[in-house]
Amino acid sequence: MVDIIRLAIPRKYRHGRIHFATRTFQALRIEINNELDNLRKALPQALEVLEKGGRLVVISFHSLEDRIVKHSFRELASEGRLKILTKKPIIPSEEEINLNSRSRSAKLRAAIKI
Repeated sequence: MVDIIRLAIPRKYRHGRIHFATRTFQALRIEINNELDNLRKALPQALEVLEKGGRLVVISFHSLEDRIVKHSFRELASEGRLKILTKKPIIPSEEEINLNSRSRSAKLRAAIKI
């Protein structure tokens, strides 16, 4: 499959710091596992099991997930069901990324149930 992807993309995209086929495999995994729809369903369900004052913390690893979390938190906050604790996502420090390169794309958002 990597060979097929190599032939399908322009040469200039083949030599980045991340392997050129990574996003393709990520997109396939997201679609096959229905990850985005599952996240949309899980956030309100997670809030339901929290007691008042409970904290909901979500770490997303790509922009599609982060966008869903951000919009869900905003919607739930506008309904008066939670208070957003992180105006902007918390991202890893350079030191964290050096110790754990997989953390480079992580974004943490937190809210409290009211």
